Amino acid sequence: QVQLVESGGGLVQAGGSLRPSCAASGRTFSTFAMGWFRQAPGKDREFVAAVTWSARNTYYADSVKGRFTISRDNAKNTVYLQLNSLKPEDTAVYYCAAAPVPLRDPKEVHYWGQGTQVTVSS
Repeated sequence: QVQLVESGGGLVQAGGSLRPSCAASGRTFSTFAMGWFRQAPGKDREFVAAVTWSARNTYYADSVKGRFTISRDNAKNTVYLQLNSLKPEDTAVYYCAAAPVPLRDPKEVHYWGQGTQVTVSS
């Protein structure tokens, strides 16, 4: 069992940065791939980024590649998402996710956090 709690969202102007984090409970955190998804009002939840359990491999949606960076610290049971060069279209609730392997399909995620709001003003 893994419980996930996000924090670090907020309101920022276009071009700014944020660094949401996700704290996980459970001794099996280091064996899970971790990811971030987001959901804007009226839209489906979409994949943003994922990292393998070892942090050796990372994966990104094309829309965020080069602007967002996912990382994890297994000693702290925490995964991070550095958001740079933010755009108004990045506005969404960002959800932390855990699964045995890196996933792009939200239907295959095993565990979800409650989400943290990121709002980018123009």
